[in-house]
Amino acid sequence: QVQLVESGGGLVQAGGSLRLSCAASGGTFSDYNMGWFRQAPGKEREFVAAITWSGAETYYTNSVKGRFTISRDNAKNTVYMQMNSLKPEDTAVYYCAAVSAYSSSWPLSRTYTYNYWGQGTQVTVSS
Repeated sequence: QVQLVESGGGLVQAGGSLRLSCAASGGTFSDYNMGWFRQAPGKEREFVAAITWSGAETYYTNSVKGRFTISRDNAKNTVYMQMNSLKPEDTAVYYCAAVSAYSSSWPLSRTYTYNYWGQGTQVTVSS
């Protein structure tokens, strides 16, 4: 079993930045593809970004391209998401998720692909 714990959320003004972290334990981190999703009140959980087990490939939803950067440090069992130029519409609970790279781990943009989820961290962007 993989446990995921997110941190780094908070309240920030529009145009500001935050860096989210997701620490993993209970498995071999480098065996997992990782994703970030978000859920705003009254909306479905949506894909934000994903990164493959080696970090060689990254994927983003269109609304965050050029503003958010996903990365990972396999030595620290942690995936990050640097969020710049934040907008009020980025306000949501952000979740990280993991799926074994040895399983059916595609598409990385879908919630049903992932086996493990963190509890989430709140990001609030004020206008």
